[in-house]
Amino acid sequence: MIPRETLRKIRRIEIRTRRSVNDVFAGRYHSVFKGQGMEFQEVREYVPGDDIRSIDWNVTARTGAPHVKKFTEERELTVMLLVDVSASNRFGSTLQLKRDLAAEVAAVLAFSAITNHDRVGVILFSDRVEKHIPPRKGTTHVLRVISEILNARPASPRTDLEPALRYLNRVVRRRSVAFLISDFIAPPCDHLLRVTARRHDLVSVIVDDKRESALPAVGLVDFEDAETGQRLLLDTSHAPTRRALLARQNERREDLRQRLARARSDAIELHAGEPYDRALIRFFRTREKRR
Repeated sequence: MIPRETLRKIRRIEIRTRRSVNDVFAGRYHSVFKGQGMEFQEVREYVPGDDIRSIDWNVTARTGAPHVKKFTEERELTVMLLVDVSASNRFGSTLQLKRDLAAEVAAVLAFSAITNHDRVGVILFSDRVEKHIPPRKGTTHVLRVISEILNARPASPRTDLEPALRYLNRVVRRRSVAFLISDFIAPPCDHLLRVTARRHDLVSVIVDDKRESALPAVGLVDFEDAETGQRLLLDTSHAPTRRALLARQNERREDLRQRLARARSDAIELHAGEPYDRALIRFFRTREKRR
């Protein structure tokens, strides 16, 4: 039984994301993520201007008149959403938790996909694969995806990207578009990221909260790591402490950007409690320019 508050969240996310998809994202998604091949449609007579490389020589020899093969783009794609549901994603300094932002972005991507008649599958993970929902089409399927993300009760609080990436590479044999949605507070797995980016079109969606690096001056604060339980008492009114924390987080973020770039994975950076539209549009525009 889904709690009433979760149902309200799902409904709010559906309304917001469907509007964004209809107004902005569906067309950009279609232009960026093309089909994975060409499908034979028919043979017809050659007309001036046709590419001579498409001439079907067997039919031409049999009929005595030049014929060409006609192909159409194989449009249908498989989109896989790999969503981090570890304990660190239950953090939020605004009304929106990182987990809620992950669910909303996943909804935008999933609705964009089904609007373009693509299939969407999901892998929920912590430091293990928590759940796999095979690729399907349809609004009901997308609403289930949102519900599963919001309702996830992982067996482990920790994060590790490797099990999810290995699972993706094992169960999805054809090339897919794979969105890895996580705060990336996890051990490095550079080699496996490179392997996955070669097999699939891998896009990393970094979800964070600005309060994880930029602390307000509110005095002594007892912090607890949601994944390890480790506690740390910090004096946030001490300016050098705040600057050191900010510098450390900026260094970690820049290191992550460089590792994803080396793996040839595109990256989208989003912050809980802030609009994500511009970041997604910027990503789509960058991809369009590269095509």
